[in-house]
Amino acid sequence: MLKSLRAVTDRLIGLSALIGTLALLFVVGVVLFDVIGRAFGSPLYGSLDMTTMAFVITVFGGMALCDKRGAHINVDLFERFLPQRMNHLLDILIDILGAAIFLAIGYAVIRAAGLSAMLNLRTNLLGLPTAWFQYALAALAIVTGIAMLLRAIDFIISGRSAAHGQHARPLE
Repeated sequence: MLKSLRAVTDRLIGLSALIGTLALLFVVGVVLFDVIGRAFGSPLYGSLDMTTMAFVITVFGGMALCDKRGAHINVDLFERFLPQRMNHLLDILIDILGAAIFLAIGYAVIRAAGLSAMLNLRTNLLGLPTAWFQYALAALAIVTGIAMLLRAIDFIISGRSAAHGQHARPLE
């Protein structure tokens, strides 16, 4: 069951990374058109709205893939002084804490999106409904939380450690 759940999660991670990539390409296009338009005295109307919302999708879209690859910033001041089993336990606890944080972000943003939809909140210039972007952010944060939780479970079951960015280091 864990293997099939991991396969589904990996697909969701890939989809969220694709969505984040498309949002980044969109931002690049908007900025390009805005800069060219400014050079000719006619900037792109609503570019701030578009880039702000697209950057939210870009950041949270890539978060799960970044976590899956172990590409987050890692400060390991004490790791070399601790026994390997303690480092393994810390890896598990960090993933559980990260999962809790991202799932809490997802939950909070879903509630905020509900309020935004109820109040019909929109972006400043283009009038785009902010709830759409909030729901997208929540979904991407939840995917990241689930991925982190599954990695913690994988560390528990397999006995592997994430130390030094290596996700396949077995315990001795």
